[in-house]
Amino acid sequence: MADRILIVDDEVSILSTLSDILRDENFETDVAESAEEAMKILTNNTGHEFRAALVDIWMPGLDGIDLLDWIKKRFPKLQVIMMSGHGTIETAVKATKKGAYDFIEKPLSLEIVLIKLNHALKESALERENEELKQAQRPHDHEIIGKSPEIIAVLEQIAMAAPSDGWVMINGENGTGKELVARQIHYQSLRRDKPFIELNCAAIPEEMIESELFGHEKGAFPGAINQKLGKFDQANRGTLFLDEIGDMSLKTQSKILRVLQEQRFERVGGEEVYEVDIRIIAASNKNLQEEIANGNFREDLFYRLNVIPIDIPPLKERKEDIPILIDHFLKQFSEGGQYPSKKIGKDALDSLMAYHWPGNIRELKNIVERIVIMVRDPVIGLNHVPPVIRMANKEMLQVDEFPTRLKDARDSFEKQFIQSMLKKNRWNISKTSEMIQVERSNLYRKIKQYNIAVPK
Repeated sequence: MADRILIVDDEVSILSTLSDILRDENFETDVAESAEEAMKILTNNTGHEFRAALVDIWMPGLDGIDLLDWIKKRFPKLQVIMMSGHGTIETAVKATKKGAYDFIEKPLSLEIVLIKLNHALKESALERENEELKQAQRPHDHEIIGKSPEIIAVLEQIAMAAPSDGWVMINGENGTGKELVARQIHYQSLRRDKPFIELNCAAIPEEMIESELFGHEKGAFPGAINQKLGKFDQANRGTLFLDEIGDMSLKTQSKILRVLQEQRFERVGGEEVYEVDIRIIAASNKNLQEEIANGNFREDLFYRLNVIPIDIPPLKERKEDIPILIDHFLKQFSEGGQYPSKKIGKDALDSLMAYHWPGNIRELKNIVERIVIMVRDPVIGLNHVPPVIRMANKEMLQVDEFPTRLKDARDSFEKQFIQSMLKKNRWNISKTSEMIQVERSNLYRKIKQYNIAVPK
């Protein structure tokens, strides 16, 4: 397939000459006599179909530098070569700092144009090849671990749903791996080489979620000093994963329903309409039908999203996967060589199997990571398992080892956990609060409550 090149110049003779030459060299070309016309061409074709653009700097209206800024914000991978008959070193430096691949002075040498264009295309091809290699590795990075009948059923549903373009609703408790399921659907789909963009609807303030979803124009509201592309822009031709959609307000649900139905939107503060081609995967830890009955979720949005429902079982319903998951996490946390490899002892494993895992796989992963960091012995014994988990199996409980109240045992575990995470992050409170998903103010309160000494 021939590489497609956009030529932008207000001189018709240059457009005609360059277009003819490039077509003779087996390129496909589109031409624009202004920056504004070029923007329309790129928007209508989503820009991703073009491999490079030859852009004149001095044009009426928006000039080539303005167009370069616009391209790099919307299509950062598009190679742009600037052209000018009034070139200066300052202009060339300015263009390259803004992301231009190269700069050519007029009158144009067609030989130089072809050389620089081919260099730009080779670099672009290498970037695409690297990205494809990364994409090929990603499914393994997000592998779903387990051999229980429950998880095998989920994997079968993923395999059936992925090749279609049907929208998916993933239901499951916190920590069950809803994001992993969403990623696997994307990586096994025909959109696997396109973007996978996620948005946690519960993590975005209500007043900002429209901007996050649809983007905003410069000056749309106080603090909007630049144009911003939203998740719908970023996910075009790919997959948009809306996590915890049950936490989205009714007002935002109404707006997103319209966009989902029409597959087009306007940015906040803008009037231009943008068309998108997106597959939606949504997820929720809430029972959305109960939320509908309580007036908290739109029924029409639910049925729009719930084309292919997939239910993720909690870890307590697939306990035969716990040994497999533990082995996987032990290897994962030891791979870098920072911590020696470890094995799980029978008593420790039995204790972990007896626990009810309210935090599901996320909690199990955190516990294994803590053990890898804090335990030096090559074999993990029962004494290395946190007290709260050991208490779950009364047959193993040696009463003298533990506090007499469950609250005290939980506090003891929480203190040890916070200490280990702070140590892992070199006592950086901001990084630790982000890692353990606790507000920084709450983490400060816990540090003070447990009298944890943080090095200055």
